[in-house]
Amino acid sequence: MNMNVKLAEVEGTLVSSAVAEMVPARRAAASAGPVMLILGAVSLSHFLNDMLQSLLPAMYPLLKSEFSLSFAEVGLITLVFQLTGSVLQPIIGTYTDRHPLPYSASLGMISSLSGLLLLSVAGNLPMLLVAAALVGIGSAVFHPESSRMARAASGGRYGLAQSLFQVGGNFGTSSGPLLAALVVVPLGRSSVAGFIVVPMLAMGILFFVGRWYAQRLAAEPPRASGAKAKALPLPRAQVTRALLVLMALMFSKFFYTASMTTFYTFYLIHKFQLPIGEAQLGLFAYLFAFASGTLIGGPLGDRYGRLPVIWISIVGALPLTLAMPYANLPGTIILSMLVGFVISSAFSTIVVYAQELLPGRVGMVSGLFFGLAFGMGGLGAGSLGMLADHTSVDFVFHLCAFLPAIGFLTWFLPKLGQPKPEKLATQG
Repeated sequence: MNMNVKLAEVEGTLVSSAVAEMVPARRAAASAGPVMLILGAVSLSHFLNDMLQSLLPAMYPLLKSEFSLSFAEVGLITLVFQLTGSVLQPIIGTYTDRHPLPYSASLGMISSLSGLLLLSVAGNLPMLLVAAALVGIGSAVFHPESSRMARAASGGRYGLAQSLFQVGGNFGTSSGPLLAALVVVPLGRSSVAGFIVVPMLAMGILFFVGRWYAQRLAAEPPRASGAKAKALPLPRAQVTRALLVLMALMFSKFFYTASMTTFYTFYLIHKFQLPIGEAQLGLFAYLFAFASGTLIGGPLGDRYGRLPVIWISIVGALPLTLAMPYANLPGTIILSMLVGFVISSAFSTIVVYAQELLPGRVGMVSGLFFGLAFGMGGLGAGSLGMLADHTSVDFVFHLCAFLPAIGFLTWFLPKLGQPKPEKLATQG
């Protein structure tokens, strides 16, 4: 009898150990907190990816002069680059929701590398457009799956993870004008080929993160390895209405951002007679502040709720944007940095809010909103470029100053409950 009891106890212990080993890795991650090594690696790869992207708009004054481009043609380059990414990202994200591809972000860097090399030797506008499209394809492959990997490493702190992921990209974007001013302008467009080491480094980092993510997927039960649509937290009509409001907010944010990233250097050159190098440093100051603001939005959303952050980020920028066209040079630089800091904090919060509206569709939501960011920026650059040709860059800046007023639509967004991290961690 005692022997049977001991055998039962041993069997129970073995069964308990086996069950413990089968607990999904994501539940353990939720209790242990964010996997900071992975979040740091994904953020660094985002930094490198967006550094490559930002070299293109940073070179616009150089390209405009070398190829005698109009403002509309400059906007067309941005349109091709960003629309390529915007169309492909939600398609890739929807596919990877059901069929995760841990190493796809690494492979996407091959397209970015090809675009970079073509940009350094392009001899006409069509070749520049092909180069822009290749860089856009690389970004389209990179963003959905790398955003999902950041979420998987969040430990339930999704706002923090999204902000860390996004801040890497924004600091990368801010580096483009600095690199252009220090390297490309003095050495010429062919020096861009020397930056091929950047996508090669990013490929290595993303391979490391992809291996971690593949192991994580292998540790999950079969039902969790492919994304499964969850019940919506609100009635479908209300979710649809909220998504339309978010898209309008994205329009406001990224049309304004397009006016800055594409035409701010021209504005500084025209209004204050700055040389190209100094104007690019002004763009760097704006983008650096933009990157810094990204870091605070997600954690504040985790702590105080998504809606207050969206309100402050978009509507709070309105007085600053309205004042900037009337400021002198120091005032313009300071106001542009304040605008960048305030308006940038909304993006990671909007993405996480949308993921909570559509649980179980992380890739689709990430692809859709990163794609919208690309698409809105591209449409903004193209349309504003044509407007600048027919009016002036000054007129464009006066007009775009009113765009943050669209942020008042935040009033129509429903308030979502803040799920506990342990429950959230099983959704991603």
